Amino acid sequence: MISVEQHLERILATVKVIPPFDLGVLDAQGCVLAVDVQARGSLPGFTNSAMDGYAVHAADVTTASPDSPVVLPVVNDIAAGNTKALSLATGQTMRIMTGAPMPHGADAVVPVEATDGGVVKVEIRESRGVGAHVREVGEDVEAGNVVLRRGTLLGPGQIALLAAAGISRVRVVPRPRVVVVSTGDELVEVGRTPGFGQIVDSNSVMLTAAVTAVGATPFRVGGVPDDARTLLDTLEGQLVRADVIITTGGVSMGAFDTVKEVLSRVGTVQFDKVAMRPGMPQGFGVLGEDKVPVFTLPGNPVSALVSFHVFVAPALRAMAGRPEPSYPPGYVPAVAAEPFRSVPGKMEFVRVVLDDDRARLAGGQGSHMLGALAAADALAVIPADVSEVAAGDELLCLPLLGREGQ
Repeated sequence: MISVEQHLERILATVKVIPPFDLGVLDAQGCVLAVDVQARGSLPGFTNSAMDGYAVHAADVTTASPDSPVVLPVVNDIAAGNTKALSLATGQTMRIMTGAPMPHGADAVVPVEATDGGVVKVEIRESRGVGAHVREVGEDVEAGNVVLRRGTLLGPGQIALLAAAGISRVRVVPRPRVVVVSTGDELVEVGRTPGFGQIVDSNSVMLTAAVTAVGATPFRVGGVPDDARTLLDTLEGQLVRADVIITTGGVSMGAFDTVKEVLSRVGTVQFDKVAMRPGMPQGFGVLGEDKVPVFTLPGNPVSALVSFHVFVAPALRAMAGRPEPSYPPGYVPAVAAEPFRSVPGKMEFVRVVLDDDRARLAGGQGSHMLGALAAADALAVIPADVSEVAAGDELLCLPLLGREGQ
């Protein structure tokens, strides 16, 4: 039997960052930049108004007050999108909208709220200094400057910056393509009523959702029968579109554990007992000329999802160019809200609900219990050398994908 840390270390030592390529900025959301990106233009690209109001020479309104307003003639209107170069003489003003280009000579904007809103002439009732409510060209980003560094994860804000800076395509590490394969003669497709001895194929649906939640691209292949030739043909056929393959089921010690039977013959997948609960039977290796990583997860649904969080998710993040800190990655501190027992000699992943920083049991902890799994929002990690947890004991908890409040 090996430890959780040993199994994860072997996985992370095997997987590689996916080679980068160019994508359009919208397609690149959720990807990691492979190179630094420089702005092609300045932001703002021209000096413009930050307010609806009146463009002025600041020197003309230094004495303005509610009791003694400065009255100026309004000689023009400037709308956002105006493309004509305008100049403002001293002693005059122009109405200006937010985002509209400042006329040459004007050095401040008086908000409309500080005026009487006149259209022929206007009373300026408050003074404004040079630069007031003016966005200077390049004050946010200067052309040629690096706007995003290699290793940046692209979200909506980063996509907006790239687009505004004139970048239409970027070189990124792509999202891993993950094929999820469920095996078993007993499986029926979601939506069908299972017969006696049959179960709905919830595992492949669950793992497909987990792949999406971690930021990778899933392809689901459900319900492969317990036939060695069919399974091998299926796996080999999926290699063309897979950066990773995940199987669920067929990895224990039973007479019909086809995944283990088939991949043991291949010789590039190693099967181990990992000192953890749930999820003890684990397999990992590579397939094909491109050495596609293969994770063989247990068939019990809780075991499969716990295994995904502990082993597969860190590997997918690493392949996507998002290396995590050393084990345990992504864990948060909490305290036990109630006492409970653990099996000595195995790291236990207990389904819990987090109320602020207090962890309480989510329900039954059997590896088949989907109700408790759905109620949980984290896994409390109990070290292998701990057999009893008292109320108030400190814990590390791994938030479940999709339940982090994001």
